[in-house]
Amino acid sequence: MKNSIFIYSDKLLTYRFSEHHPFNQQRLLLTLDLLKKLNAIAPEDIIPPRIATDEELLLNHERSYIEAIKKAGNGMLSADEAESFGVGTEDTPIFKNMHEASAQLVGGTLTAVDYVMQGKAEHALHLGGGLHHGFRGKASGFCIYNDSAVAIQHIRQKYGAKVLYVDTDAHHGDGVQASFYDDDSVCTLSIHETGRYLFPGTGNINEWGQGQGYGYSFNIPLDAFTEDDSFLEAYTTAFKEIAEYFRPDVILTQNGADAHYFDPLTHLSTTMNTYRMIPKLAHEIAHQYCGGKWIAVGGGGYDIWRVVPRAWALIWLEMTGQSTISGSLPKNWIEKWEEKSPVPLIDQWEDPANMYEPIPRRQEIEEKNRQITERALYFVRQQQKQIKKKNGH
Repeated sequence: MKNSIFIYSDKLLTYRFSEHHPFNQQRLLLTLDLLKKLNAIAPEDIIPPRIATDEELLLNHERSYIEAIKKAGNGMLSADEAESFGVGTEDTPIFKNMHEASAQLVGGTLTAVDYVMQGKAEHALHLGGGLHHGFRGKASGFCIYNDSAVAIQHIRQKYGAKVLYVDTDAHHGDGVQASFYDDDSVCTLSIHETGRYLFPGTGNINEWGQGQGYGYSFNIPLDAFTEDDSFLEAYTTAFKEIAEYFRPDVILTQNGADAHYFDPLTHLSTTMNTYRMIPKLAHEIAHQYCGGKWIAVGGGGYDIWRVVPRAWALIWLEMTGQSTISGSLPKNWIEKWEEKSPVPLIDQWEDPANMYEPIPRRQEIEEKNRQITERALYFVRQQQKQIKKKNGH
């Protein structure tokens, strides 16, 4: 068994809405090149994604929607039809061969899943995935097919395993939550910026699931300007308690890198310290409950030069036992990319100490986030109390 695999092929770069759209998969190339310049990844670690079949896409998407996406990519979908399926919008424009490019991303996550669930690798990283806003019959927020939701359905049907999905993107993982809102074999946790200021406007603490899924959906909407300490306190508390409550067979993490202070689309204030700790805890919990079974996907992240390559490289470095890295980035990586970057690159693993002015409401924000986390974990804590009572403690 391999320790970890990295899913990649240049074909993943074909998921591109336009030259000026903020969702830019060139960040995959930047991240992989950083790992190569570090000598932290070998050619045999890299596995190409397969293309998801229509039958696999049907695990989470309606046939009429899949057909519409195929038509759209060939210029055959009317404007009215496009609108009803959520494409042709400013966020999710139509592009040539969009079905094939989107199915490739889904296939990458399915490849990662099969390697881990069949015991060929302990961990798998597919940074091309993480498109968490896609719904069963509608595109949304840069996401056409929802690779994580398809992959979770695949895990449920093919392997019969319980899945804990943990989403640390600054935007709420609404599409994945919706797919499993009434399912008690899948537990979803999303830690994101409050929807008061940010798309998609959902992910409130009282979205706990429905029917059989009631008590298996968790959301921690953080206040704008949340910094490292408060983000990590919420993440660590929630992840540990929910893992103990749900006891998953496998963990799937969505690793959007857009909660960083530099991200142009969001209002959180985390630094690279947060992106070092996010995979560290996921790794620990995967070994504690799941025999190491951990699949990680990408997600948001719109400062593709200064933030995403470092944040995403740290996931691979954590998976492969190389996470103590610090100090300077490889000089040959900086030299290769600095001419192309519209902003000066950061040449260290750590962010500059005085990256931003102190947040005036820091204590107030931290206290609010603490209260939100406690309310979000109500079900977990009630169950823990009952277990203790039953055991006579």
